[in-house]
Amino acid sequence: MKRVIKVMFLLALLAMTFSLAGCGDSGKPTLKVFNWFDYIDESVYKAFEKEYGIRVIYDTFTTNEDMYAKVVSGNADYDVLFPSDYMIKRLINEDRLAKLDFDNIPNYKYIDDRFKDLDFDPNNEYSVPYMWGTLGILYNKEMVDEPVTSWDILWDSKFSKNIFMYASQRDAIGVALKRLGFSLNSRNEAELEKAKQSLIEQKPLVLAYVGDDVKDKMVAEEAALAVVYSGDAIYSIWENENLAYAVPEEGTNLWFDSMVVPKNSKHKKEAELFINWMCDPENALKNTMYIGYSTPNSAAYDMLPDEVKNDKSAYPDDEILEKCEVFDDISDVLDIYNRIWDEVMTAN
Repeated sequence: MKRVIKVMFLLALLAMTFSLAGCGDSGKPTLKVFNWFDYIDESVYKAFEKEYGIRVIYDTFTTNEDMYAKVVSGNADYDVLFPSDYMIKRLINEDRLAKLDFDNIPNYKYIDDRFKDLDFDPNNEYSVPYMWGTLGILYNKEMVDEPVTSWDILWDSKFSKNIFMYASQRDAIGVALKRLGFSLNSRNEAELEKAKQSLIEQKPLVLAYVGDDVKDKMVAEEAALAVVYSGDAIYSIWENENLAYAVPEEGTNLWFDSMVVPKNSKHKKEAELFINWMCDPENALKNTMYIGYSTPNSAAYDMLPDEVKNDKSAYPDDEILEKCEVFDDISDVLDIYNRIWDEVMTAN
């Protein structure tokens, strides 16, 4: 009988251990968040933890593709993701996202209507906008004399080994496509081959293919030109007045990053609570002022300093936006894009 009681006690203890494991070491409920690197004011999610007694495990990624690979690997159990437009569409098409209960996200009312009903989530069922911006050229005015108006400057031998390209196949191939007058969502193999050849021709001029570290490298004046997202450009300009940002006349990518909940999340209600917290105007203001990216939150925008609201790098005129394209899901031709990027990266 003593042995039976001991076994029953051990089994009960084991069950309690597994139950608490889902709540983290502290016994608090746990929420796992997967966001871009350096893309939040940490005090915002720390305050969420304190407010609701929910422990946040915060991980980061550097590209949409890296995020996707980890999420679909089966080894990840995230509750909130921050993907971009085309990746959201892919996740929806693959039935990997949960429809949101907006009764749990009342602060959604602060999202400007311009950022709703977008093509990647036309019925506003799966995503809540977080930040938006453009892709362009960050340049050092002390190193570049001529006006930066075209993507062509990134192919100018005058700047050999003085150019940073972004190490992302969608962005790099997109730049080449726009330079050649094609859509950055091209599915035409002949056009994509021309973009590939263009990138291979450019490669000897490129100092390095970089990621999020491009901000610090440009602030340190390690190169004259870099392909960057607008928010990274704004942060860099804040740190170094010699820098400036331009959207080339051929057009570029207009992107939207949003918050979503994976279908396999075990903490959907808490995830929606977190999204609502991020949409609180004060929190949205802290995030946009910390990272430099443009907010879709109308109440947070109204609280921005005038010099930020009037900064055309962050909030460009319609004339610029009309030349932009939003990335589409190109899963049907992804093997072509993968092959092209591999051939660019392995070219001598």
